[in-house]
Amino acid sequence: MTLLSAPPQTTAGPPPAAPAPLAPAARLLPALAAVYRAQLARAKVARIPLLFVATFQSLGILVMMRGVVDPGDNAAAHTVVAGSSVLVVAFVALNLLSQYFGRLRATGGLDHYATLPVPAASVVLGAAAAYASFTLPGTLVTAAVGAWMFALPAAHLWVLLLVVPLAGAALSGLGAVCGLLAPRQEIATLLGQLGMSAALLLGVLPVERLPQPVLWLRDLLPSTYGVEAFARTFSASPDWAAVAGDLAVCAGVGLVSLAAATLAYRRATTR
Repeated sequence: MTLLSAPPQTTAGPPPAAPAPLAPAARLLPALAAVYRAQLARAKVARIPLLFVATFQSLGILVMMRGVVDPGDNAAAHTVVAGSSVLVVAFVALNLLSQYFGRLRATGGLDHYATLPVPAASVVLGAAAAYASFTLPGTLVTAAVGAWMFALPAAHLWVLLLVVPLAGAALSGLGAVCGLLAPRQEIATLLGQLGMSAALLLGVLPVERLPQPVLWLRDLLPSTYGVEAFARTFSASPDWAAVAGDLAVCAGVGLVSLAAATLAYRRATTR
């Protein structure tokens, strides 16, 4: 008789634990505030010297243009002072932000942000807001010095509190797009420099002395609407409806450019 051995006894262990659910993604506004504070702390030391460079550059342009433009209540003086003031915004928000995102993409820094549970828009908006925050002091100093040099009233300098964030948003979006879509870091730097040069030439030079093809290009640059809005306030009787219209254009272009920068960020982090 063959004895059949009993099947081996197995000890049933506890069922495997279910994987822990992932933490929910951060909401836009808290994530935006966190990215803004982090970017502000990182950029504060490195960017303050560059802000002085941007301010001194604009002040030098004022001194140069003072030799060819008569002071007083005239359109040329209005454009020179307003354009030199907004140029500080263009230098930081367009030029430096383009270089920043170009460097992040070239060195793999975007991979760090891609692993964070934060919306893509918060990264772009936080970096743009941090860089734009450094522009207000230099813009105010340039505008005050320019008003004094060209004998213009300084009663409406408060308009810069609207011009700087709106023009800064439009230019920051363009700078981020240039940095995120450029195939190489050097090209991102080149695009930022070209954008700042366009803001210089099309924003500071008096409008009546520009040829028509250049005026068409000027209409395509969003910072010129900030220049126009600020320049109108130097008149004896400012046209506030026109000022509001120019600021509305800046706001609209800012929304579009920041949305484009968000899409460019997603494209750069998923390739």
